Amino acid sequence: MDLEGHFDDFERRDWEEDAEGTVRFAMIGLGWWTREYAVPATEKSDICDTTVVVSSSTEKAEDFAADFDGIEAALTYDEFQDGAATEHYDAVYIATPNALHLPYVESAAEYGKDILLEKPMEASVERAEGIVEAVEASDETTLMVAYRMHTDPAVRRMRDLIESGFIGEPAHVHGHMSQPLLEMIPDPDQWRLNPDLAGPGASVTDLGVYPINTARFVLDRDPVAVQAATYSGAEGFEDVPDERAAFTVTYEDDVLASMSASQNAHTNGFLRITGTEGELKLEPAFLKPSGLTVSRGDVDAELDLPDWNMDHQMDEEFEYFANHVLTDRQPTGSGEHGLVDMQLIEAVFESAERGERIDL
Repeated sequence: MDLEGHFDDFERRDWEEDAEGTVRFAMIGLGWWTREYAVPATEKSDICDTTVVVSSSTEKAEDFAADFDGIEAALTYDEFQDGAATEHYDAVYIATPNALHLPYVESAAEYGKDILLEKPMEASVERAEGIVEAVEASDETTLMVAYRMHTDPAVRRMRDLIESGFIGEPAHVHGHMSQPLLEMIPDPDQWRLNPDLAGPGASVTDLGVYPINTARFVLDRDPVAVQAATYSGAEGFEDVPDERAAFTVTYEDDVLASMSASQNAHTNGFLRITGTEGELKLEPAFLKPSGLTVSRGDVDAELDLPDWNMDHQMDEEFEYFANHVLTDRQPTGSGEHGLVDMQLIEAVFESAERGERIDL
């Protein structure tokens, strides 16, 4: 493969098609992520707008709306579910705590709206299955789980290189993501540490899903088994089993993965794919602008995306979703795709509890 020619067009949007129109979003859940990343992404886009915001109270929704231009309706969650202002939006972005995703998906699907849903899909496999069922019952709804790494150029080039056979047959994966959660958000009562809102864990559900799913995407293979260990001991992590987690995943075609995640460790993230003839290393990854190292024989190339920070990743994610909606295509990250991650996440905790390998 001519790597120089391949990387000349490194940041190409290989997913983009000519599209006409605009996707108007209702933002559901108005926390810091929506304020700092989601709404600004639509403001910078030529094909996205934020026109409706939805929160727990009229006051919160109106205060949020006052900080941005172009918002036509500020709703409570109940008003949204009752069908208020449906004429003012085409799609919803759902960024509530995990365990609150399902009812808003059901309402959006009932009203024929498209859905960009934050990961993981829900707090349990059963509730994620409810999301898939709600979307299937609608003839008008496209759902995409918000795997922003799917639109990262470095990740897409990894997928291209693996598909082309550049590293031979994939053999091993090493993936990791960690951050000091309580330093970033010094609140032990936050929802990410509450199993009733986050799901079965804190580190695997919120962080481990990144290497789990990015490996699936670049390998184009699904997991078939997992074996895991978890630990919690620090103050603030009493209610969750996975202050730290490590797990081995077997993907299709006997690709073996070693992965880890922690909400109480140094900020870091990487994904390495070793094949029979070469290696791809994404480092940094997930929380910082991606760097890609490509190695095979005497070929050793390094490419960085210094400007591809969280803002840029979210800009690209919203454009990707809107472009697919406007051109009537199903984006990668369907409900069925996200359900596989939910099944693996639950199996991680079952394996850690039982001390056994779990087949999926």
